Amino acid sequence: MESNRVAQLALHFVPHIGNFLIKQLISYCGSAEKVFKAPKNKLLKVPGIGDVAANAILKQQPLERARAEFEKAQKDGVKILFHSDKDYPARLKQINDAPSILYIKGVNNLESNKMIGIVGTRNATDYGKSFTSELVKSLKAHKATIVSGLAYGIDIEAHKSAIKNDLPTIGVMAGGINKIYPSAHRKVAEDMQLTGAIITEQSYDRVPDAPKFPARNRIIAGLCDAIIVVEAAYKGGALITANIANDYNRDVFAVPGDLNRKYSEGCNNLIKQNKAHLLTGIQDIEYIMNWDASDQVPKQSVLHLDSFNDQEQSVIETLRDQNEGVHIDKLSWVTQIPVNNLASILLALEFQGHIKSLPGKKYKMN
Repeated sequence: MESNRVAQLALHFVPHIGNFLIKQLISYCGSAEKVFKAPKNKLLKVPGIGDVAANAILKQQPLERARAEFEKAQKDGVKILFHSDKDYPARLKQINDAPSILYIKGVNNLESNKMIGIVGTRNATDYGKSFTSELVKSLKAHKATIVSGLAYGIDIEAHKSAIKNDLPTIGVMAGGINKIYPSAHRKVAEDMQLTGAIITEQSYDRVPDAPKFPARNRIIAGLCDAIIVVEAAYKGGALITANIANDYNRDVFAVPGDLNRKYSEGCNNLIKQNKAHLLTGIQDIEYIMNWDASDQVPKQSVLHLDSFNDQEQSVIETLRDQNEGVHIDKLSWVTQIPVNNLASILLALEFQGHIKSLPGKKYKMN
């Protein structure tokens, strides 16, 4: 067990500090391991660190708890992933409040080519469940990974439909990795792990109480290319997820419903307020997300950069590994190519089939 990883985990067990202060401590001391070797007067110089946190670090109790946590994870087949790890999900890493740690159980699939979040009310109607089932079935052609929160109603219908259609599905939890909630969904959670995963930022044995659910929702939004709200009341967790997704510049879709139904009100308002695209079927997703048959299977072609000029190489190198696409203005700033010249280069590369344009003046590798 590598000592610095134990120290990284231990910082999450220090009372009264969160993701920001963890980064502050590591930056100030040089590494997580060095934090636990620092004298108290040095720790107290870190903005935000007081006596309680400093004394907890000096007593080394968080280190003992971290070692026990790693042993549990290893025994249970749980992977502990830190924000600084190379295989931390790229989409999630882009958000400013990304979790500094993830517990993952399953085969993973957090970096699938297409990630779609499906959320909605716990009190789903037959209409909502039926729409969810048919939508997931239609997403099979695109080999999408389905992300949701394991809750009653729309969430569990999305997970079950994904399993039925042989699609990987990710369940994001609000409690510890050993606290499946609700417990009635334990069997589904186990089945999900065969092709997808269950994940959480919470440590072992943490109970999924109310404040943790909005935090859980930001992970759902951050992992996905788009969020789909099937049914939602005027207020609720699904709308929180939709609003967070909008803040993260993710596409949001909402299914319209009967004006007289309580659980259509949230979706109808999202559409009315231009916070979501109206969704009636897979064709709406394909149009907005610029999906077509040609990109249902990721391309494996290898580019030889020496066959491009210097400016083309700069564009290609910038776009590589950017699954969400890059806006033309940002691309111009990074490559230092004027927008007028850049537009011609992008058009030529698109004609050659190397890149593709996305809605909102974004571009990505083909």
